[in-house]
Amino acid sequence: MARFLTFLLAALVLSEPAFAGIDESINTFTAPIAKVIGDIVFFKVTVAGAGLPVVVLWLVVGAVFFTFYMGFVNLRGFKHAIALVRGDYSDPNSAGEVSHFQALATAVSGTVGIGNIGGVAVAVTVGGAGATFWLIVAGFLGMSTKFVECTLGVKYRTENPDGSVSGGPMYYLNKGFEERGMSGFGKFMGTFYAIGIFIGALGIGNMFQSNQAYVQLNTVAGGALDGYGWLVGLILAVVVFAVIVGGIKSIARVTEKIVPFMAIFYCFFAIVVILMNFTSIPMAISNIFTGAFTGEGVAGGALGALIIGFQRAVFSNEAGIGSASIAHAAVRTNEPVTEGYVSLLEPFIDTIVICTITALVIGTSQVADPSFAGDATGVAMTSAAFERQLSWFPLPLAVAALLFAFSTMISWSYYGLKGWTYLFGEDQSMQTVYKIIFCVFVALGCVVQLDPILSISDALVFLICVPNILGLYFLAPIVKSEMNKYQAKLASGEIKKFKH
Repeated sequence: MARFLTFLLAALVLSEPAFAGIDESINTFTAPIAKVIGDIVFFKVTVAGAGLPVVVLWLVVGAVFFTFYMGFVNLRGFKHAIALVRGDYSDPNSAGEVSHFQALATAVSGTVGIGNIGGVAVAVTVGGAGATFWLIVAGFLGMSTKFVECTLGVKYRTENPDGSVSGGPMYYLNKGFEERGMSGFGKFMGTFYAIGIFIGALGIGNMFQSNQAYVQLNTVAGGALDGYGWLVGLILAVVVFAVIVGGIKSIARVTEKIVPFMAIFYCFFAIVVILMNFTSIPMAISNIFTGAFTGEGVAGGALGALIIGFQRAVFSNEAGIGSASIAHAAVRTNEPVTEGYVSLLEPFIDTIVICTITALVIGTSQVADPSFAGDATGVAMTSAAFERQLSWFPLPLAVAALLFAFSTMISWSYYGLKGWTYLFGEDQSMQTVYKIIFCVFVALGCVVQLDPILSISDALVFLICVPNILGLYFLAPIVKSEMNKYQAKLASGEIKKFKH
């Protein structure tokens, strides 16, 4: 630990001036690459005047298919998901490393981030109030996708000699296609996914989060932290390393505490602001439904609102990306489908609850005072909505943003680690090398502005949804069979509740 701190401190102190020119050179070199990759991954088709990213369409069509194919499990399985999270069916002797609640908390911490505060504001600005309606619809559909991918994450996981487990799309793509006589294709798909999730973890799951946390802290501090990005980065990196060095059990112990706290903390104050704008609530809700089907003032009309809402939901809850199944694969269970049920709650919490509450904070503020935010967008717009009623709230909001960013980083560190170990093996020394690399990138996120690198990372994370969704289509019959067998066991009493 001392050696790690010495290395990190030296790197950061030297990087502040040294990167002044280096980051510009890196940006110049990588910008054309980022543009090409971004143009391919986020290629848009124009429909009725609105640009529809094909990758979003790919994810949404998959979500619709899985919702119908699994018989609306996102509705039917909700009550059982709550029971599983409570631990009603948790056998302490089952294989795995974490409880259902801990797995859920870790996965939720990976999706609940800066986007829940700032991304929703962008969606409402671009897509109008109606985007909120389609955001909720997309979140509902995404619950079914999570069910499929997280069931597969547990079913095809690998149990290591030390009792730890490794799972996720890398494993179910490899093993699933191998079972169908396509071993070479499965290995390629698994390797491609592992590379994408590893690089993505260093970018949008790491540098972007630490950078946004620093920006929020510096904004609240009135610029007092200018030139101290290295210090903020160092502190963040040390805290992150202290958590992730202990593996998924250590991460889960932190997320099971921090996720409920930050969600309740943020939602409580958001609801307070909404209630303080209570006279604007009926009009704000009316605007959501009216805008969803008319899209007044929005490019592409109602279709434009739909596209923006779906896009925001997909980017927020990551249903179809497959990342959450990596965390869910570590759960203690002998029934893979149980974690599929638990994962239903993730898009519900992230998108249907937190994103919708944020949208209502902004929506009610807009009704009460259409010019409340001025030219502010993103996080600044959300902050202005809170500040309008609670003048002191930008500071607590910055703390919430910091917690959101921190929780996302520690979860994505695990996702990247499993991509790394899939490629390079489970050796502990190699895992430590990865964790050090990850924390160096946490610190650098507060020091350098490598926007093209982040763009490449962002694009790769969404590019890996292509093999993931393809694999889910192929393996969906297995998930349906697992679900039917599990339901039969429940009905017969073979699966019993445990007393705790």
